[in-house]
Amino acid sequence: MPGLVEGRSKRRYLPGVLREDSDDELGTEDLPWEWIYANDLAEPETAKTNGRKRKRAASQEGQIIGARNGNFECYLGDTMLLKADSSNEAWVGIICEFQEDEEGEMAANFMWFSSPNEIRSAKKRTDFVENELYITTSFDVNALSTMNGKAYVMSQEAFMKQFPTGKVSRKSKEYGKVFVCRRGCNTRTCTYTKEFIWEDIYHGKEDLVALQERLQKETKATRKKSAKDESPERDYKFEADPEADGDYAPGVYRTPKKARIKDAVTPSSRHKRANSKPATPSSHRRIVIKKHLEFTPLATRVLSPMHVHASPYQVARTQLHVASVPTSLPCRESEFSLVYSHLEAAITDGSGTCIYISGTPGTGKTATVREVVSHLDAAVRADELDDFIFVEINGMKITDPHQSYALLWEALKGQRVSPAQALDLLEREFSHPSPRRVPCVVLMDELDQLVTKNQGVMYNFFNWPGLRHSRLIVLAVANTMDLPERTLSNKISSRLGLTRITFPGYNHEQLMRIVQSRLEGVPGDIVDPDAIQFAARKVAAVSGDARRALDICRRAVELAEADAKTNDISDSAPNTPSKTPARKKDDSPQKKKRNPAGRVTIETVRRAINEATSNPLQQYLRSLPFASKLLLTALCLRIQRTGLAESTFGDVLEEMQRMLKLTVNESRPLKLLEKKATGQTGEAVDEGGLMITKSKQTGRLVRPAGLSSAAVDLTGAGIINLEGQRPERPSKMRLAVGDEEVRLAFRDDPEIKGVGVML
Repeated sequence: MPGLVEGRSKRRYLPGVLREDSDDELGTEDLPWEWIYANDLAEPETAKTNGRKRKRAASQEGQIIGARNGNFECYLGDTMLLKADSSNEAWVGIICEFQEDEEGEMAANFMWFSSPNEIRSAKKRTDFVENELYITTSFDVNALSTMNGKAYVMSQEAFMKQFPTGKVSRKSKEYGKVFVCRRGCNTRTCTYTKEFIWEDIYHGKEDLVALQERLQKETKATRKKSAKDESPERDYKFEADPEADGDYAPGVYRTPKKARIKDAVTPSSRHKRANSKPATPSSHRRIVIKKHLEFTPLATRVLSPMHVHASPYQVARTQLHVASVPTSLPCRESEFSLVYSHLEAAITDGSGTCIYISGTPGTGKTATVREVVSHLDAAVRADELDDFIFVEINGMKITDPHQSYALLWEALKGQRVSPAQALDLLEREFSHPSPRRVPCVVLMDELDQLVTKNQGVMYNFFNWPGLRHSRLIVLAVANTMDLPERTLSNKISSRLGLTRITFPGYNHEQLMRIVQSRLEGVPGDIVDPDAIQFAARKVAAVSGDARRALDICRRAVELAEADAKTNDISDSAPNTPSKTPARKKDDSPQKKKRNPAGRVTIETVRRAINEATSNPLQQYLRSLPFASKLLLTALCLRIQRTGLAESTFGDVLEEMQRMLKLTVNESRPLKLLEKKATGQTGEAVDEGGLMITKSKQTGRLVRPAGLSSAAVDLTGAGIINLEGQRPERPSKMRLAVGDEEVRLAFRDDPEIKGVGVML
């Protein structure tokens, strides 16, 4: 049945949907709904004349047993058709109770039927007939304005007796309103009842309780909990090491490990029979058609991982890569349990919610959420949790924030539409009740990149979970804790809710655990524990980024592997007669300790850190003039203060002014810039379109010269992006490189330290 939008008061038809219900029992007039009470059946005339008093005296007049709209009446136990607002079909449900919804609108609680095509599980039955529906255990409250007439449910025998052809004629008034029901079904666990005859089990409202009990008894419950799973620590494995201390001591819970996937090898043909010619089929033999022998092309041949993991160095490099999926997430057990409990409760209750997750880059926010979703998906496959849809929207991977609408609609319905169409469809989907809606979990990563000028995208994604029938769960991930208060308006931050989870930065002990967990199972003991501790302390002192620590350790393994190959080549060189007497082998322990070939030591890690901080970009940043360093430092402080990657040139200048006001000891480069700004006479001059003034109280300059030309030079070098390449106050600017690169370059810079800034 076609759908309408916004009830019966506004009859706006959906585009592209034809209405064929000219025999609509409710008619086309916009009449109000009225309750039918038990006493109204005895005195129908009094019920019509005293319609306004009936609502006030409902408790005195008896129980609500029906509703009336003009000449159309419906009662408890009736099977009704309801409009579907986003499809060309109708919903079918049995009225179980009349009530008023949260908005005060007249509504009813329906027990839903479900068609075979709406069951998403792969275990669903395939022996259904045309027009067959399954009675389910799902209930939902819908407004009376969504009803579109009565439906007729019967058994297969009664249907064939009434319609011998097996189909309802289009000219019949019952077309699209007659259905067959032979079984009940729990759509979440995809379990069915035994086949029954509908006329034997249901006659009217007096059989509603017995029907519900039959469904609950013969179908599997949605959530199956065992005694051992009742504890909140059921998601972690209990590992005890009697000889370990600290985090690995007995009684410490760790994130569960996944089963390792066996190494894939190229299939061989040793199991193929020699006599593979097809035999002539006979009447008593089953025909077996064999595929032709397929040869893998050389250009696309996949080598076995054993060829890559031939040495301990290659195994260590693979496991230390940031793209490698670890078997566990150490040091994030409490955050894992918190996110898991919130998501599990929201999916089980079928309610919508918003969860804000914040933390500095590299603290495992996205990895933890993905790990939680994988465990929830495993629970769904084990029939321990309701089914749900998961979609990830990364602000760095889409060119326009409005594309998130299209991604969400594609995940829900599998249809690709434009962002404007997707927004209209999503508004209609979440604003109207649906008995067949599956909870949807949306991970919005890099939230600051999805902020628009009018903040419409953020408002919609945070407002939809609050709607009654949405069942939308939004996980918003950002790098700053106070992004909603600083960037978003009050109406958006209030809709975000109070469920906020903060991921603190890793300390050096946690970084050591992360690297050591990646190196478990690597043969040869090629990494010195002191080297891991040295790398962890260096990274923890700067940012606490686990990805940076893994990159440094991975580069250290590469350097150790190169040293091992160099020593192997030198040791395998042939001894010529002229050089044999002069060559002496030094096997002293001091020599071995001084040059441990092929082992990652503190010196190897130091070389890796120097390479990471002395790349061409780092060298260029360190060689910049003082004005350019000041501008980049102010931009980094502005990003750290606001949490936004983009600022205006005027905001950066104000940040620099605030920074220089706190300077205690003026450095020599700063005095030179002040002298250049005031000239020889000590008066203010115009430098690059920027007027430099003195402070009246102290006489000290609060804004040095050369900033405009420095901004233009940095834009030309590709360090920053400046709007129009014009250093004006309204011009927008942002870093074109990572802020981590700037911090590493200026961390030990004496000129920046002289100003009193610590990055």
